[in-house]
Amino acid sequence: MPPGPPPATPPDHAPAEVLWFGPPQPPAAPPGPPDPVRAVAAGLLNLSGLGLGYALLRHWALTALCLAATAGLLIVALPADAGGVPAWAVAGYLALLLIAALDGARRGLRAPSTAVRVRPVAALVLGVLLLAVPAGGAVGYGALRDDAVQAMLLDRLERTDALVERASGEDFAQARPDYRTALGRYHDLTENHPGSRAAHRVHDSLVAYYRTVAAPYADHDHCAAVAPLAYLRDVPRSIDRSVLGDLAGWPDARLATSLLACGTGKLGSGESDGQGGELGQLLRTFPGSKQAAGVEPALHDAVERRAGELDGAEPCRATDALRRIGDTARELPAPAPAHLRGDVGRAVRDGEYACGIDQFADKEFGAARTTMTGFAGTYRSDKRRGRAQQVAIAAEIAEQRPAAGLHLPPAHAPGGTRMELVISNDGPDPVEVLYTGPVTGRVTIAGCGSCRTYATEAAGRSKACRASGKTYPHTTLRLPAGSYDFLHKPGGGPATANSRAAGGTIAPGYTYTQCSYVVGGGGLGQNL
Repeated sequence: MPPGPPPATPPDHAPAEVLWFGPPQPPAAPPGPPDPVRAVAAGLLNLSGLGLGYALLRHWALTALCLAATAGLLIVALPADAGGVPAWAVAGYLALLLIAALDGARRGLRAPSTAVRVRPVAALVLGVLLLAVPAGGAVGYGALRDDAVQAMLLDRLERTDALVERASGEDFAQARPDYRTALGRYHDLTENHPGSRAAHRVHDSLVAYYRTVAAPYADHDHCAAVAPLAYLRDVPRSIDRSVLGDLAGWPDARLATSLLACGTGKLGSGESDGQGGELGQLLRTFPGSKQAAGVEPALHDAVERRAGELDGAEPCRATDALRRIGDTARELPAPAPAHLRGDVGRAVRDGEYACGIDQFADKEFGAARTTMTGFAGTYRSDKRRGRAQQVAIAAEIAEQRPAAGLHLPPAHAPGGTRMELVISNDGPDPVEVLYTGPVTGRVTIAGCGSCRTYATEAAGRSKACRASGKTYPHTTLRLPAGSYDFLHKPGGGPATANSRAAGGTIAPGYTYTQCSYVVGGGGLGQNL
């Protein structure tokens, strides 16, 4: 028998042996044949968010990962609030579900032979049923979120109502910004959340809102109620009338009442605003209202009341009030009748006369002179014009000689003999002479062109009107006997002299002379 081949020479580098000291590992199961039904089932089951597709394939770690993702989403989403789940959380979770579904389908297509085999109908039915888990969760979460939104809107309504209540303790001008803020929130609830429970309660809140804003009206503070009620008339610009209901016209009658009451109360006491005040606003805003019809009687009553005060202790104050009533009457639009202005005008005329008399009696001679001079200049056809001129003359004299104002000048001249008083002017300028006593009047004497001023008062007293052969401008008064007060003052041209007042007595049976002259330095002198 021939010898066999020589033994093979071992290689220089033989592979190292790996020693395993643990238990033997089972061999990996070979992949099974493609199973589309299992692939679809694994994908659908993973869409449930519970990792059931991976559980079907016995991939427990991936199953736990899916469960952890779902638990994380629940932690972020619950408890439900009005803001909902953050967008990043929703987007991330949906992406994870899609990846898990595709990966589950991939793995389920050729799963190992150890994977659970499912029947096609059972897999599809189970997958579709389990899809109801995320869908039902979304629906349930939506309901919880709706409840949270409703609670949030109701809380917003309550906080708005509380803002109105806090503002009620402030003056309207100060509270107005808060009222506007509250109105904006009510508008938002009704316009942007019309189906909410809070929106359905806005009308009741607006009822309280109107009553709060109009609180001065309920307290009968009509002047303070005008601005709030006018504000409430503009609310329909912000809140739909279908929400307001009867509230849309609620302020109208109350505002008209407040305008009448406030405007009537101010008649004669407030400054004119050029529009007739609250009464003018009433006639322009509610011309056909019963309150507008009350403007004329209110004016008549105010005029009669003030006119009745002209015989009282303060006729000047009553006259000022009548003037202001007249200003208001002139500013009123239709339907205010024009004859109201005439009624007020006559009352003012009577008031000016009564005021001048009262000022003279109170020794307010400057004011009396101004008042009576104005009366005589304004009411030239009034039968009291002459009397007003007498009082104005006496008041002007009394400004420098108070004795002239001890009594009102007589209204009528006494009878009996009259004496002559010749008044001459030895000054270069005209001179006006005012006198009061049993009779009152004034005369103007022309200036003496050839006359000059005197150096001193003594020189004037000794030389005035006494130059031989010289004729001086003069006038002659015929006066009844009695005590008189005189005032000489510059009567025209440049005022080269100051006024001079003096008194004297006219006795029966005598003829009297006066001489007016000018002293150097501007003093006006007179010789009686």
